Amino acid sequence: MPTPTKGPRLGGGPAHERLLLGNLATSLFEHRRITTTEAKAKRLRPLAERLVTFAKRGDLAARRRVLTVVKDKGVVHELFTEIAPLVADRPGGYTRITKIGPRKGDNAPMAVIELVLEPLSPKQATVAEATAATKRAAKKDAPKKAAAPVEAAPAEAEDAPVEEVPVETAEVEAAPAEAQDVPAEDVPAEKDADDTK
Repeated sequence: MPTPTKGPRLGGGPAHERLLLGNLATSLFEHRRITTTEAKAKRLRPLAERLVTFAKRGDLAARRRVLTVVKDKGVVHELFTEIAPLVADRPGGYTRITKIGPRKGDNAPMAVIELVLEPLSPKQATVAEATAATKRAAKKDAPKKAAAPVEAAPAEAEDAPVEEVPVETAEVEAAPAEAQDVPAEDVPAEKDADDTK
């Protein structure tokens, strides 16, 4: 059943709210989508998700739990035999709420709540799984990468001999990079100038 919330309830009291949400759930499973206020849709979503999860289990105890909320046996049968197989491979998120314009009479914010019955494509599942694995690996390797360079730097400084590079070779190594920018006619002239020194 819905968790009690602070503030005004949807109905006059807790029993009225429970019956109101049960009727909304019955209509949702019967018609697959209903239009209601945003507040009612947001309160219906967790209840409907829980009922679909029971339907996916499919045993007698789950059917009896659903019958305490949804009183229509035909709708419960439809939920267990038609809706549950369609969402069997979906790990959650069986409903979708779409906000629409305000109601004409009292300007109440309205929404459409519907069952998500599209099959979960293998590509979406694979991409989601790969993204999650990448995030886990990044979190796992982040402390190692941060610690590794700090420890490796002193060890390399002690073991590796210091090589002195003469100034002339540094200029010669830089020359090919400069030669790409300089036209081919000017390159021999610069080499001749270096040879004369």
